[in-house]
Parts: sequence; structure tokens; C-alpha cells
Amino acid sequence: MTPNPQWNGQFSRFHLVAKTAESSRTVVQVGGLAIGGDSFVVMAGPCAVESERQLLETAEAVAAAGARVLRGGAYKPRSSPYSFQGLGVKGLKLLSKARKQTGLAIITEVMSEEDVEIIAEYTDIMQVGTRSMENYSLLEALGQCGRPVLLKRGMTARLEELLCSAQVISAAGNPEIILCERGIRTFETATRNTLDIAAVPVLKTVSHLPVIVDPSHAAGVRSLVPVLARAAAVVGADGLLVEVHPAPDQALSDGMQSLTFDQFRDMMCDLRSYVAISPALQDMQPRLLVAEGAH
Repeated sequence: MTPNPQWNGQFSRFHLVAKTAESSRTVVQVGGLAIGGDSFVVMAGPCAVESERQLLETAEAVAAAGARVLRGGAYKPRSSPYSFQGLGVKGLKLLSKARKQTGLAIITEVMSEEDVEIIAEYTDIMQVGTRSMENYSLLEALGQCGRPVLLKRGMTARLEELLCSAQVISAAGNPEIILCERGIRTFETATRNTLDIAAVPVLKTVSHLPVIVDPSHAAGVRSLVPVLARAAAVVGADGLLVEVHPAPDQALSDGMQSLTFDQFRDMMCDLRSYVAISPALQDMQPRLLVAEGAH
């Protein structure tokens, strides 16, 4: 993709995260997993860790379908104080147990700089949610956490502001950053947010950081998640962050946008059709064939 001349001046001042001749591509290593390399990496799991059974069943199901990272919120930033707020440290311990049982890496959200140290003990990737993208005290603390950071775009943030937040993390000492497009708030109400699909190729052009897409929060409706995931693969995203739950209608958080196990497996199999369009998916195909046959 040829950069628009305007972008050079708009993003080049974020010199630690902007693409340059010397730094054209960052591959974030999570154990033996490479994010931003040649593999299309899918992170999947429940919005919130609710119980041991719920989490372990989900971990087994998404691993069998080809996911490489288990997502699950131990601390939940909810709009209502009466909504489920997460299990806290108990949830972190359950995530750790799921990692031992399945071999999946773990990603979970960190909401406060005071929680960085304890969460870093249990997780492989620290997630910064949309509401925290401009929490600079948190971003600076994550610069010293010793873990890769997945940085979600703020719900009303421009790409320039997203890269500014990434620059803060990198300047604080942590260059291992993954950008996440999760939809932005517009005047449209048919979906929870509006997926800015153009953000993916723009970010891949102006920044050396990996870029993934969260189709669940963009859609807010589970029936739209697979098609938005397909669009993410087509435009060159490095992976996905998808919500999956054993019984979405009984989920304590984000049930309407969560896929069932069968829906997730079908989505992963559907993505194989885009191997020719997105070379990164070639790595996924053998795993999906095995998983589909096993089912």
C-alpha cells in the first residue's frame, strides 16, 4: 500500500512506533507464538471469567478450533456499577489453570497501574481496554511490566491518538505492542460500534506494530462477527480478538456478541477460504482441518 504523503507528517513524530526504513515490522513474541509474523493469530474466549467450568470448557473448545490465545476478563470495567465486575485474582488463577491445561497463551485486561504487577504474574499479554487508551499513568506503568501489551483504540479516538498512546508505552520502556481496532462510536445504532476497516491498512502502512481486529465489540451482535472477521483477514490484519462463551444467552457480560463453540469453529473454518487473499492464513489451515476432522 502506497502511503498518502499527508500521513508522513501526521504520524512520523511518533518515531518509536512509526514505520521507518530501519524499523518496518515488529513481530511480538509470546512464548513460541509470533504475532505480526506470517501467522494469523486468533485470540478467543469469554468477555469475563465467570467460573472454572465455563473457562476451561471454553479454553478447550477454542484451542481445538485453532485459537492460539485465550482471552478472559478477571477485572471488568463495566458501565453500570450493578453489573458483574469480575472475579479479580481468583479469575487470574483460573486463567493460569486454563493455560496449563491447554497450552494457550493468556490475555486479560488491566485497568489500573496498581494492578499491573499482580496481573503480569499470571498473564502473557496485558490488554488495555478502550476506556483506558488515554490513561497515561497506566500506559507508563505498562512500559515496565515485562509483558507485551495489546492496546485497544479508544471508542472516539483518531488513529493519531492511538499511536500517541502506543508511543507512551514504548517511550516508557516497552516496545512489544499490538494495536487493536475494535470499532469506534458513530451516529449509527444498528451495531454496537462502527468497525473502521480502513484503519487496518492505514496502521499497517504507517506503523511497524502488529494490528489485530476485535469484531465482537465492533458488531455487538454475534451474527455479524464472522463476516467482520472475514473482512479483517482480507484487509491484512495480523489476527483477531473474539468473544466466545459456552452459553452466550446466560453470559454475565457481552452475551449478545459472544459466539457459541459451534459458531466459533464454523468461523475459523470459513476463514480458510481467504488463504489466497491473506497469506497469513496459510499457517492456520492445517490446524483447522485437524480440528474439524476431530469434531
